[in-house]
Amino acid sequence: MTTPETGPAPAAAPAPAPPSAPAPAAGPATRSRRGEPRTYDFRRPTKLSREHVRVMQIAQEAFARQATTILTTFLRAGARLELDGIEQFSYDDYVGTLPNPSFMTTFSLEPLAGKGLLAFPLDMAMAMVDHMLGGSGNASQPNRPMTAMETTISNHLLERLLDEFAASLAPITEIQPVVIGREYNPQLAQAAAGSDTVMVATFAMSVGSREGQATVVLPFSSFAQALNNAASPQLSESALRKRQRAREALIERLNLVPVDVSVRFAPLTVSSSDLLSLAVDDVLLLRHARDSPLEVTTNDVTFAYAIASNHRRRLAASIVPTPHAPHAAKDSA
Repeated sequence: MTTPETGPAPAAAPAPAPPSAPAPAAGPATRSRRGEPRTYDFRRPTKLSREHVRVMQIAQEAFARQATTILTTFLRAGARLELDGIEQFSYDDYVGTLPNPSFMTTFSLEPLAGKGLLAFPLDMAMAMVDHMLGGSGNASQPNRPMTAMETTISNHLLERLLDEFAASLAPITEIQPVVIGREYNPQLAQAAAGSDTVMVATFAMSVGSREGQATVVLPFSSFAQALNNAASPQLSESALRKRQRAREALIERLNLVPVDVSVRFAPLTVSSSDLLSLAVDDVLLLRHARDSPLEVTTNDVTFAYAIASNHRRRLAASIVPTPHAPHAAKDSA
């Protein structure tokens, strides 16, 4: 539109575009972690040493192998139990990691004090009962406590697993685990006091197409002495004396072992073609300096130097200082 006074009207300026959201900054590549960060309580320092973990890991891996066989046999289905790791928790912190509901079984540790705890997902426990009753275990499982009949059916399997658990711990200490009770709410499973330090072995578990995480909890105070003994076993006085006598006998026999010793010029390297073409009257240049000592070797290892000599009408080698240690003591052979 035009007007006599102002002329053509200026075109309307385009509305400013709304500010676009800033592009997310490229962060560092994510790295796989063995576990999520956990709160460290400096009032309860770590008691589970690397030596303790190594000893328990051997036992728990043995249990996982046997448990896999038992589960496969009882359920007549593919099953697996594989150790992921062993960590120290306070019992309260451990309980906080469990979903509600969970399938939890407490058991005694006679003759040790305290209780143990075995926990895994409730739907997997129900699927186990389904398998033992001839089902496929693939159907949706009820999210409720087990009935008396279901409990009786599962107890036989649990008792068999605890027997194998005791066998796997036999190199550390003898225990006779017995099922004490069953619980489904983690807050009601009183296996230890809230502030007690417990060892938690975490397993990757699968039954048929179901996968989950199983944990075995043991009180650290009950196993502390046994773990110390297993990590650094203490020998009796008679065992120490026997070990010392064996060491002395070994040293004595080693000193009598015959060893082949050679006195030689410095080795010479030749090509394969030169070696194969050698004939009578050919000359090989040893490239060994006339004033250099010979090498005294055993098993191709040079351990001394010598010069040619004689002793009672026999050829001999007189040991001399090494070329790099002119002040070494001189000995004769």
